[in-house]
Amino acid sequence: MNKKKLLLFGIPIVLILVGYTLFGNTADEDVAVTTKVVKGDFVNEVIISGEAQSTSLKKINAPEEIRKFKLNVKIQDLIPEGSFVKEGDYVGRLDPSEVNEQILDAQLNLETAESKYTQEQLDTTLTLKQERTAIKDLLFDIQENKLELKQSIYEPPATIKKLEINIERLERDLKEKTEDYIIKEQKAMAKMVEVGTEVSKIKKMLDELRDLQKSFTIHSDTNGMVTYAKNWDGSKRKVGTTISSWDPAIATLPDLTKMESKTYANEVDIRKIKKDLPVIIGFDAFPDITLKGTITNVANVGEEKRGSDIKLFQVLVNFDENNDNVRPGMTTSNRILIHKEEDVLMVPLEAVFSQDSISFVYTKSGMSIDKKEIEMGESNLDVVIIKKGLNEKEIVYLSKPEGMEEKRILSLN
Repeated sequence: MNKKKLLLFGIPIVLILVGYTLFGNTADEDVAVTTKVVKGDFVNEVIISGEAQSTSLKKINAPEEIRKFKLNVKIQDLIPEGSFVKEGDYVGRLDPSEVNEQILDAQLNLETAESKYTQEQLDTTLTLKQERTAIKDLLFDIQENKLELKQSIYEPPATIKKLEINIERLERDLKEKTEDYIIKEQKAMAKMVEVGTEVSKIKKMLDELRDLQKSFTIHSDTNGMVTYAKNWDGSKRKVGTTISSWDPAIATLPDLTKMESKTYANEVDIRKIKKDLPVIIGFDAFPDITLKGTITNVANVGEEKRGSDIKLFQVLVNFDENNDNVRPGMTTSNRILIHKEEDVLMVPLEAVFSQDSISFVYTKSGMSIDKKEIEMGESNLDVVIIKKGLNEKEIVYLSKPEGMEEKRILSLN
């Protein structure tokens, strides 16, 4: 009975010990994560978001005359963005407050100028009338003295001489008075022209202001879809926005057949991005739509976005295809193809280690682990191409196995 009990309890214990001996180390090894070398197509892409915009658009501007009158006007009304309009359709209206004030000032100035013109006209008429009367009086005096001289042939020589001298003096006064009259007449005419010109100038300005007031109602001069114009900081102009006389656009009519994606890349990605690289463009609003594109411009100088010190570089992607659903302002996803290779061996980046400038991987060889030198090719954020050192389906470790520090690296040669 004792022997039977020993066998019943002893056999399971022996089996447990044997199992641990056979499979215990394997269990420890399985803790380390492994993967296989795969063969396939390698794709290196940079994915950045952007905004769709038209490369060709027609601006709907406030009247050009607001610059002449130095007006900064506000948008009083705008039709909804995305509305389709035809030539002559209403687009919006500008606040006429400032131009109304200038019209009122011009009216007051015109009244003052016209009053001044009338006063100058009356003064001129009176002054010249007095001058003409004085000339007539001199003519009468000369005629009277000449008649008296004619009747004084029998008078003493002194009397006759006195009359002759008096006639000569009157004739000299007449000449001077006539010359003075001509000068005063010319001066009065010049003054009238000056005042009259001021009146005409104010009238012209008043007419222009009234025409400008009428043009504050904005209409489209062509067909298209309305998009709001943007300020220097990228914000859209809307009702209440002040329009500068130097940048009078209130809206635009983009050409929807000529579209591009405007995006920005960081300092790391910009080194990979080149002109003419192909791009697959997606749209947040339409996940099922993708269009082909091509990079047309890569900025050489970075710029800082508001609220950030990170330098970003502008990248423009031209749409090689069109879609009627795409609209300016839509958020785009731009998959830029940097590099592609077919039928290449690849491993995850986590599987690659380095020592003394030698790149290597840990591979599983039967029950042991080897350190193999590798020659790498292009890489992306996930995998790296293996040019030499590994075979397809060979097992590599994604983390460093324990106790491998002193093991020699198997050289490619």
